[in-house]
Amino acid sequence: MGVGIHPQALVHPDAKLGAGVNVGPFCTVGADVTLGDGVRLRSHVNVEGHTTLGAGCEVWPFASVGVRTQDLKYKGGNPRLVVGANTVIREYATLSCATFDGDETRVGADCLVMAYCHIAHDCILGDRVIMANASTLAGHVLVEDDAIVGGLTGVHQFVRIGRMCIVGGAAKVVKDVPPYMMADGVPLRVYGLNKVGLKRKGVSAEAQEALKQVYRIVYRSDLTIARALERIAAEAPPLPEVEAFADFIRSSERGIAR
Repeated sequence: MGVGIHPQALVHPDAKLGAGVNVGPFCTVGADVTLGDGVRLRSHVNVEGHTTLGAGCEVWPFASVGVRTQDLKYKGGNPRLVVGANTVIREYATLSCATFDGDETRVGADCLVMAYCHIAHDCILGDRVIMANASTLAGHVLVEDDAIVGGLTGVHQFVRIGRMCIVGGAAKVVKDVPPYMMADGVPLRVYGLNKVGLKRKGVSAEAQEALKQVYRIVYRSDLTIARALERIAAEAPPLPEVEAFADFIRSSERGIAR
């Protein structure tokens, strides 16, 4: 399948374009950009820096992808942005490259980055992440697989958002959000399991019951984190979901939202 480049687009001759790439009018594609097979840039899209868009990605008008980090520690070199296959980036979103030479900002496959979102330098997003309109990630944020970040939510530097959790809209996230949880508010609080998300992702009834148990231990028993982890190890079934929850809390450097 051939490549389609609109005559009013500017594509650097050194850019690498896969089969079936479509570049719409008034788009700009830089010299160090790689567009995988079937990538579509609708119109007025800017892709620059050392940026790779995986096969099937779609970028909507006025998005800026692979822009230079806003981190004042930037000293040049070739920091990168890598976006996985079939990810959709909507209008006016901005995705930054990493700060230091050789480092990467990474967005997984099958993600949806809605309008006006910002993904800062050195962030890592897993697969199937959804960022609702105007949500923003500061530098070095980790968002695990299947998580949802609500619209207008701001996430502090180095925060981790666990897999399959949902953060409500207009929230302020300054501490880690454990996997499978539902969190909202300013200040952010965890209100329970993301039951709808767990069901949609096919998590077993046994695992859901176990997660209810560990949720109660951490959030309803007034225990310290260390003591709660001891109780989880002693009382909860050794399921992968339970282990992922406990490991996430154990490895938290910022503390968890409670």
